[in-house]
Amino acid sequence: MKKVSLIILAVIICASVFGCTVKDNTIVIGTMDYTEQYILGYMLSLYIEDNTNIKTTITVDLASDMIFAAVRAGVVDTYVDYTGTIYRYYFALSETGTAEEIFEITSNVVREDFDLHMFDPLGFNNTYQLAVRRDTAAEFNLRTISDLEGVSDDFIFGGSGDLIRRGDGLPNLKRIYNISFKEEIPLFGVDRYDAISRDEIQVVGAFSTDGHLVAHDLVILEDDKNFFSPYEGVIIIREETMDRFPELQRILGKLSGLITDEAMRELNYRVDILGNTPLEVAEYFLKKNNLIR
Repeated sequence: MKKVSLIILAVIICASVFGCTVKDNTIVIGTMDYTEQYILGYMLSLYIEDNTNIKTTITVDLASDMIFAAVRAGVVDTYVDYTGTIYRYYFALSETGTAEEIFEITSNVVREDFDLHMFDPLGFNNTYQLAVRRDTAAEFNLRTISDLEGVSDDFIFGGSGDLIRRGDGLPNLKRIYNISFKEEIPLFGVDRYDAISRDEIQVVGAFSTDGHLVAHDLVILEDDKNFFSPYEGVIIIREETMDRFPELQRILGKLSGLITDEAMRELNYRVDILGNTPLEVAEYFLKKNNLIR
């Protein structure tokens, strides 16, 4: 994004969302526009306010490219992003690599080019996954994606249009794993889970931390050839913000490695399926792990 566009964006967000009245002892936490992000935003807010004298304000529902631009412009101080999103979509890098390699590259670039600090991963990897019903897994002895070879011709696949079309999705996955499907149906949100529960599809494309995987008791197939890019959750913060509040580096660093895939799935499940609010779920996790009083 060009500098002029960035400045315009900052002014628009500041005027329409914040009113440009954030106080000196307050930081702004941003979130994108879905459940997991709301939970993580409230988690940061509750955790920071309980462990420091810093006040927080949260702005929600920012698109991923907008939130990255906003933190660069100084309109947002901190938020949670994903290594794969930064690597592939913000920086347009296409080389494959391990989770550690992609983290190192993205961490270095955000620091050197944008004066942002990336903390070590929170512990969960919200990447693509293929999942099947538990009875399907048992009948066909399915534990890994490789196990689909030889049986996938009889299965219908359902997943997002992006997953079906993109090079980092189904087209190259089928080539790497030597599999094919009888049919591939674009389905979004809860529709794909309803479809697999009715056996209208037999394989679903999902995200690894989706609470609906828990609700429908689906079996996640291991990506045994490491095809899908890592999308590890990471806290991003402005270096300038840490200069103002040096205690943030110490306390936010304590969150690294604490949220597993299973834990994030459970938190999303509590909101999307059980009807708890993101604030309630964030508080539940922090108290359960003795991170707030």
